[in-house]
Amino acid sequence: MPVDALSLTRRGPIAYLALERGDEGNAIDAATLRDLAGACEAIEGDEDVRVVVLSGGEGPLFSGGWDSTLLAGEGVPTDAFACLAELPRPVVCALNGDAFSAGLEMALACDVRVAAQGARFGFPEVGLGLIPMGGGSQRLARAVGRTWAAQLIMAGEPIDAGEALRIGLVSRVVPRGKLLAEAEAVAGRIAERGPLAVRYAKEAVSRGVEMTLEQALRYETDLTVILQTTEDRAEGVRAFLEKRKPKFRGK
Repeated sequence: MPVDALSLTRRGPIAYLALERGDEGNAIDAATLRDLAGACEAIEGDEDVRVVVLSGGEGPLFSGGWDSTLLAGEGVPTDAFACLAELPRPVVCALNGDAFSAGLEMALACDVRVAAQGARFGFPEVGLGLIPMGGGSQRLARAVGRTWAAQLIMAGEPIDAGEALRIGLVSRVVPRGKLLAEAEAVAGRIAERGPLAVRYAKEAVSRGVEMTLEQALRYETDLTVILQTTEDRAEGVRAFLEKRKPKFRGK
């Protein structure tokens, strides 16, 4: 699916999303949001896709934030990256460089984040008399906890990749030249697992964190009961007993 602001390609079970506005620092504009929504719709309708890798393309930045034309014009839509967060497939974000403001909010809408050494992350909005507008204040707190989220957002100062790893904002930090390979390796391991189990695991984590513990445990049990009725679960058991690699079909 060739587009202007964002590209979508697929190789095997992995779909690749890449920001394509490197000359503008991958600033997030209205076209980027439209392309993202269209790409997510295409991915959701493709049964062969098991996992998604999102990257900032070839440029030195992942994304510098909101495009000024969007801020000065129609404004930022509510929860602009909801389509990414709500994808039933897991999304691995390869942070090839700095991610500020909307760039970090886009990364936070993903499930797994892998960062290149030297990358920086932050929300500078308070310095402009604003707060994060694309879900950042909520998703950051859920990712790293209230204390770190409060400091990062209220002080408006960036942190480097090493600090991001320490506080749990990213799960891995690797040399820039190895970033995409590492993200693909993570995606490949996910793609090999039972696709229904992976989908329900994402649902259990993303929805459960907003429930009470009692509700979340009950929800986890409900999803487990549903999985017990699937062909994939039966195949997993057979493969274990026969000491072979399972052949999951997503059914």
